[in-house]
Amino acid sequence: MIRENVRKVASGYLMLVVLAGAQIGFGYAIFRSLVVMNVPGIIGFVLASIVVAICWAGLFMVHPNEAKVLQLFGKYVGTAYEPGLKWANPFYMKTAVSVRVRNFESGKLKVNDSRGSPIEIAAVVVWKVHDTAEALFEVDDYEEFVQIQSESALRNLSTTYPYEPHEGEGTALRSHPAEIAQALRDEIQDRLEQAGVTVIEARISHLAYSPEIANAMLRRQQASAIIAARKQLVAGAVGMVDMALDELRKGDIVELDEERKAAMVSNLLVVLCGEESAQPVVNTGSLYT
Repeated sequence: MIRENVRKVASGYLMLVVLAGAQIGFGYAIFRSLVVMNVPGIIGFVLASIVVAICWAGLFMVHPNEAKVLQLFGKYVGTAYEPGLKWANPFYMKTAVSVRVRNFESGKLKVNDSRGSPIEIAAVVVWKVHDTAEALFEVDDYEEFVQIQSESALRNLSTTYPYEPHEGEGTALRSHPAEIAQALRDEIQDRLEQAGVTVIEARISHLAYSPEIANAMLRRQQASAIIAARKQLVAGAVGMVDMALDELRKGDIVELDEERKAAMVSNLLVVLCGEESAQPVVNTGSLYT
């Protein structure tokens, strides 16, 4: 693999002054040679002016958070990072590579989760180039490579986890966003390591059931929520009934046989667990009528 080699290049400001002075000097020398018709001098100064003109092509600009990859006749010779006006061999081919932090959002992908349920999912990936040589020479188009591999990693992640957890299950796409984001980042980073790219962050930006099963899944979620609420309500009601019976026994307020205890428990549970307010019935007879 081709590894990045940071290369120091000459200051362009100094070379700008040197080249400008040389161009003016050789131009004046050519003029003086023409006046006295010094043919060898004319030829020499013209050739020197051509060399200076070629050297002008060595000037280039490096912007902040940008790198220039230098190649000499197809051979990688180094990468210039220091911003400003610079000068290098005029025969170097200089390719600009941005090392700024970039991000993109994938399209909505339709995939199946670990249970086979069709879902729609999309992600935002934040990344930057950390090795310009790998980015340019190890893959054909590193920007397209980042996008395709990120979507591929997102598809693979979606088939590994369920959309939402059920009883006894662990990590799920909907309920564990931090864990899923870390897993997604790690998988994308593994795929992009050879492209000289660092993944800073990856997180899910859209997650939903596919339209054809969305209504059914919504009803299932509602049913699960109702069951969970009922369980909590019944547990609380049983606790209150037990407390009521215990307080009656401790205070020696009334002595109830098993049949009357069962009736009292039934009445209390109806009052506590019913969705509508219970209508009391006053018993004006004896305890058993």
